[in-house]
Amino acid sequence: MTFRQFAYNNIARNKRLYAAYFLSSMFTVMVFFTFSIFAYHPALNQGTLNHDAATGLSASKWVIYVFSFFFVLYSMSSFLRSRQKEFGLLMMQGMSVGQLRKMVFLENMMIGFASTLGGIGLGLVFAKVILLLGERMIILEEPLLFYIPLQAMIVTFISFMILFMLISLFITFVLRNRQLITLIKSNQTSKGDPKSSIWLSMIVVLLIGISYFVSLTASGEEAIYLLFPVIIMVSIGTYLLFTQLSVYIIHRLKARKSLFWYKTNMLLFSDLAHRMKDNARTFFLVAIVSTVSFCAIGSLYGIQSVLMSNTISSSAYPMTYFSTEKDSTRAQHIQYIDDALNTHHIDMTTAELHLLRYKINDAKDNVALVSLADYNRFANLLGEPTLTLPNQQAVIRNTSTVGDRSNNDLLHQQITLEKGLSIQIADQSVTTQVIPLVIDYIIVPDTFYQKLQHPYATNQITVWNGSVEQSTAIQVATEIQQSVKPYEADYQFFAKDYEIYMQKKQFGLPLFISLFIGIVFFVSAGSFLYFRLYSDLDEDKQKFKAISKLGLTTKELHKVLNWQIALLFFAPIVVALVHGAVALTTLSNMFNFSLVKESSMVLGIFLLIQIIYFFIVRHFYIGQVKSALR
Repeated sequence: MTFRQFAYNNIARNKRLYAAYFLSSMFTVMVFFTFSIFAYHPALNQGTLNHDAATGLSASKWVIYVFSFFFVLYSMSSFLRSRQKEFGLLMMQGMSVGQLRKMVFLENMMIGFASTLGGIGLGLVFAKVILLLGERMIILEEPLLFYIPLQAMIVTFISFMILFMLISLFITFVLRNRQLITLIKSNQTSKGDPKSSIWLSMIVVLLIGISYFVSLTASGEEAIYLLFPVIIMVSIGTYLLFTQLSVYIIHRLKARKSLFWYKTNMLLFSDLAHRMKDNARTFFLVAIVSTVSFCAIGSLYGIQSVLMSNTISSSAYPMTYFSTEKDSTRAQHIQYIDDALNTHHIDMTTAELHLLRYKINDAKDNVALVSLADYNRFANLLGEPTLTLPNQQAVIRNTSTVGDRSNNDLLHQQITLEKGLSIQIADQSVTTQVIPLVIDYIIVPDTFYQKLQHPYATNQITVWNGSVEQSTAIQVATEIQQSVKPYEADYQFFAKDYEIYMQKKQFGLPLFISLFIGIVFFVSAGSFLYFRLYSDLDEDKQKFKAISKLGLTTKELHKVLNWQIALLFFAPIVVALVHGAVALTTLSNMFNFSLVKESSMVLGIFLLIQIIYFFIVRHFYIGQVKSALR
């Protein structure tokens, strides 16, 4: 048997331990390869916008690459720690340190070679599906046809072979020649009773409690300024949570005899403190990595929802033209819009109204006034209820926007607009879309409106209302914007479908990138937990084999292992979910906009993935332990 065959047989014998490492590495290679397929796609390298998408995807794949370096490094370190006894036995049989390093190097290169080829192959299998998904999410102007990504394959293969080679060289270089007896008895060395400090445990509650309170009560720019100190406090608090508070709680639970001696709790609590202490760094790493994934995807999805909601609610009309009295091109623009609609045979109803603006509150604020007739005319256009007003009363309406910006201070007040003209504000402030692009406005009786003579400013609003297909509306709006710029000092052209389309396009690429990077982070975090679980498998086999001789039933074994695996898998994820929920709630407070739906969707999907992963790992792990009892 050659040395290469010996290294290969080592991998085959440890396949259950290497499985998560191999699959996670393969998935990481696949994602890198996927981004490369996009980055080198011919369609994305034509045009400025498409080129920007290609640049973003290319940069993202190198983010994945850097993360892969640390992931592989951590994984290999875990393997070496779990195989210390094996190394000791090999050295006792005459293997030199140089041969041991060579064996570790060959093993890692074999796994790296296999996972690189597997990732490229998996990427080719799903390339067409991923291209279609990317085309829909990024919203490209032309389809992404399947092509043979030779350049992407070469770049991916060379990049990851270099990565695995560097990691292998680094690992073999730092592999220390420990004493033989230490290696052989590595899993028999007494760890001692893990210690915890009540003061450090209290600091955990203090740090995380203050961070949560500050985050949930901050609003607007305050949340941005407090972001960095909150991240520091949460990170320190999370680390101490797993190293101190969890151990302290376990000691307190063990001190309760009625709980400790109840059924199989003694088996669960006997080494739980040791497991929490030993896995503290892994738990901390998983919690932070998962929190970053949740927050990145949730924040982008949430901000997109905020802006989309604001766009949809700003105007109920397909097209709106808003101008000031200084707009000298209004008639020309209106004619151009009408001609574009006629060219595409789009029949729409046009309506126009005037807004009069007056300064109030010692000229600090100004209000927009709409006549009752104009409001009812626009309400009929939308099929909204009309209003009736007494001669000397007015009501406030506001257009739905993100946050509560309605001018409720004017409710039930009498305000003076100009000499001899004042009006009483009555009723409640109501959100409606009848008058577009105006945050607050006051509806006044027609007789009163006709008496107004000296406004501070005058605005004109023209709307086009009717049914039109989204694709046609986007095409027409695109043509109109070539001559009518959307946002200028004296006028604003707003096409709802076009604005929604552009916002989806703007957020499509970041969402696509964050989704894949977030999934890579989360899968890697799950792999970290898998490594830690299976590194204790041999110890669990011996422990439960001895206990089974005392009468441990299969049902009791399942119960103990279920709790043991569940605590390992869900302790850091639950912490990450809570961190993510608080962060997304803070984002909601910043915009004064509910993101419950978006937060629940993002966090729920990740939790579901973790639950599925838990059941799969639990099934195989319990099977391995039970096989040792036969």
